[in-house]
Amino acid sequence: MKLFRSKQANSLTELVKACQKQDHQAQVQLYERYKGRLMGICLRYARTEAEAEDIFQEGILKIFDRIGDLKKPESVDSWVKTVMIRYAIDYYNQVTKGQKQLISTDYIETEWESDDYQNLFSKLHTEVLLETINELPEGYRMVINLYFVDGYSHAEIAQLLGISEGTSRSQLLRGRNLLIKKLDLKGVKQHEKF
Repeated sequence: MKLFRSKQANSLTELVKACQKQDHQAQVQLYERYKGRLMGICLRYARTEAEAEDIFQEGILKIFDRIGDLKKPESVDSWVKTVMIRYAIDYYNQVTKGQKQLISTDYIETEWESDDYQNLFSKLHTEVLLETINELPEGYRMVINLYFVDGYSHAEIAQLLGISEGTSRSQLLRGRNLLIKKLDLKGVKQHEKF
């Protein structure tokens, strides 16, 4: 398979512009560039690997369908990530539509006891952390992924999941506590250094 190449295609910006013109070879190259990272996102938001693959396939189609709307080709890295996350959330919302929501709507006013959780998360091996996050109940997993991993605010999470900011905060606190318990059961202690 011949990869997209031209005299000016040495930059990501040129690759994006070629994709916007629906150049098939450029699309293949863009696909190859992002498939690993985007599949990683899908695996974090899906319940199964098969579901992650479905989300990825549909999400990548959305990326190619909407790439013409990208005004700043140099921001493609964050743009493709955002499109995939939003598609994964839309998928989640469709799957859970009509089902009993797994996210509790009650809210407990709490403050973080310390910043130990940030230190813990920064020291953990990524694979162990993501594996443990995926073991959490769906509501907790979604909020923890959006907040800690992808950096969304509680207001953004509330909008994406159709919940209140208070529920987002509550789910984050409860999910974080459960995550720490699960890590503790795996022998990972808050004070350990990696």
